[in-house]
Amino acid sequence: MSSRVTSARPAPQGIPTRFIGNAAIAVLVFLSGFVMVEPAPSDLLLCLVALVWACCGLTFTRPMLPLIVLLALYCAGGLLSFTQLQAFQKPITYMATTIFLAISSIFFCAVVQHDTARRMRIIEKSYVLAAVICATVGILGYFGAIPHADLFTLYDRAKGAFKDPNVFGPFVVLPLVVLARAILTQPIHRSGWAILGAMILFLGLFLSFSRAAWGLAVLAMLVMTLLVFATEPRTSKRLRMTAALAAALLGVVFLLAVAISIPAVQELVIQRARLVQDYDASRLGRFERHIIGFFLIQEHPLGVGPFQFGLALGEDEHNMWLKGFTVYGWLGGFSYIALVIWTLVIATPLVVRKRPWTPFLQCIYAVYIGHLLIHNVIDNDHWRHLFLIYGLLWGAYAVERSLARRSSLWRTPYVTAGVPADAPSPQRIFGPVALPRAP
Repeated sequence: MSSRVTSARPAPQGIPTRFIGNAAIAVLVFLSGFVMVEPAPSDLLLCLVALVWACCGLTFTRPMLPLIVLLALYCAGGLLSFTQLQAFQKPITYMATTIFLAISSIFFCAVVQHDTARRMRIIEKSYVLAAVICATVGILGYFGAIPHADLFTLYDRAKGAFKDPNVFGPFVVLPLVVLARAILTQPIHRSGWAILGAMILFLGLFLSFSRAAWGLAVLAMLVMTLLVFATEPRTSKRLRMTAALAAALLGVVFLLAVAISIPAVQELVIQRARLVQDYDASRLGRFERHIIGFFLIQEHPLGVGPFQFGLALGEDEHNMWLKGFTVYGWLGGFSYIALVIWTLVIATPLVVRKRPWTPFLQCIYAVYIGHLLIHNVIDNDHWRHLFLIYGLLWGAYAVERSLARRSSLWRTPYVTAGVPADAPSPQRIFGPVALPRAP
């Protein structure tokens, strides 16, 4: 008679580490939708979360190196511009925020390389939830439906939980594109929540009266739609998406008609819908400042430092390419241009891969393309969602490189110890082979 002894697996105790890590990611992304002051709560929380993750196994892979180096050079250029300053209090806070955001981009790039599908989904849902809440607050504040409504508006424009409508508007574009893609690709009976969320985001975006955000939304929607149609091989699915797209356009027209029927909204729409405003084309307006700025940076290789351009000319640069040189010097400006080009090169092939996170990645890529165009008319070096986009694109690239490397190692023939290095590799047999007959 034999006895069989089995060891019982100890019951798990406490909260799993993975759950804590994923919850921290969700909270970080969610808090990025609430930026009333700088540094924002998400910036301060990032320091703690990144430190804990670094102690518990945050890994940095070789594909991340260009992102890390270029962001480090970008921040270093900003610090070098301090040599041109006489007062440092506000510039130090400004540059600290830039460094926080660069760290956040590297952090998100690192964390999505493990358990990628789950963490991409967590980031997507947290971002959408934050945007819907922020847009709801902005809409209610615009119509004075909540106490202290003036906290959520600026110049009769909805700004949600942000300092500026021109930041609030672009922030809600990525979630809007995500929900629009879900409406296009899912059956209508499963799209109820997506339709409701998209309507809230669209109204919040519209009431921000941000021309840059409107243009960003149109371009991102166009790129996303093209990507969806290009990667969908089934004709029946394409026809269904075409019908959904037509219905969505009719819905947008209806919402616009309802909003414009309100006199106050109609007046502001007429004012903001003009392509060129008075402050764009006037003396020392936006366009003239751009020209002056590009001559200025030729004389200041180290830049002029944060806020100095606005103090000299009355308004900030309102051009990300120009600001990269005025605030961060030649080192930061050229580093950012290199980052943009490199990101386009590594991200473009990713949007056609068949991965669980490809739908979200297509939306991210579409919004990123839009951001590169609005760089010409707005400053966005402190937009948290833009640094999140950089981190996610580079994280997806690092994952793809890791998968390719594993596949390559798996295909490499096994070499037994003791076999000479110049020995011919063994033949692989994939089917029946006729052996030679004995004489």
